[in-house]
Amino acid sequence: MNIQLLSDLHLESEAFEVVPHPDADLLVLAGDIDSTWDGYECFADWPVPVIAVAGNHEFDGREWDEAWPALRAQCERLRVHLLERESLVVTGPDGRRIRFVGSVRWCDFDAFGAARQAMALRAGGYFQRVMNATRGGKPFDAPAVREEALACRAWLARELAAPAAGRWDTTVAITHFAPSLASADPRYGLANGTASFCNADDELLPHAALWLHGHLHCRHDYTVVHADGQRTRVVSQARGLLAKGESDGYDATKLIVL
Repeated sequence: MNIQLLSDLHLESEAFEVVPHPDADLLVLAGDIDSTWDGYECFADWPVPVIAVAGNHEFDGREWDEAWPALRAQCERLRVHLLERESLVVTGPDGRRIRFVGSVRWCDFDAFGAARQAMALRAGGYFQRVMNATRGGKPFDAPAVREEALACRAWLARELAAPAAGRWDTTVAITHFAPSLASADPRYGLANGTASFCNADDELLPHAALWLHGHLHCRHDYTVVHADGQRTRVVSQARGLLAKGESDGYDATKLIVL
């Protein structure tokens, strides 16, 4: 299967034309496409199936409990498969059944362990103030994000570990937040704020042949080799912001061959 991956397009402020790759079998949107949601209209008549997970900026200035059903309705109207703690099995052109496991997988601020959790939470407070979302009328602040992140993590662990039992042949995980510090943005290193972008989900990686993510405004494509010899490829194809030079060299038509 040939997968085209897009994330962090930020169409609410960036001028960018999305173009389908002629050889792609599937398009994955890994979040932060457009905080106004208007940009999702670009994918209404996409020539191949579209699978998406939301990014943190899809909730900018919104009430959490109202945003989720509204975003889901928008995606259903556009025939975009929005996954949040959900799985979807797609049959590839070669007949393989591929399970796509998707969630925002918010940051739990545990990337550096318990010793740095308090500092990571304090650093994360800045990003949540920028996001300016609420949940139940209260600020969707760093502790609230952590609570949601832990629920996402528990679901991912259960779902990824579920036996295939003949239902699928391989698994692709899709999250907005990164699953490993190996995806940290090299511009900033392993600062406390990095825990707002990366989780320490390395022990979950063996359950997926491919893990797609966004959130960090840089690109990654690396392979993790596990103790049993199995491999997980981790790919981020985030565009980022033109003004910060983050889109330099960006190839929106890169194909990921599974």
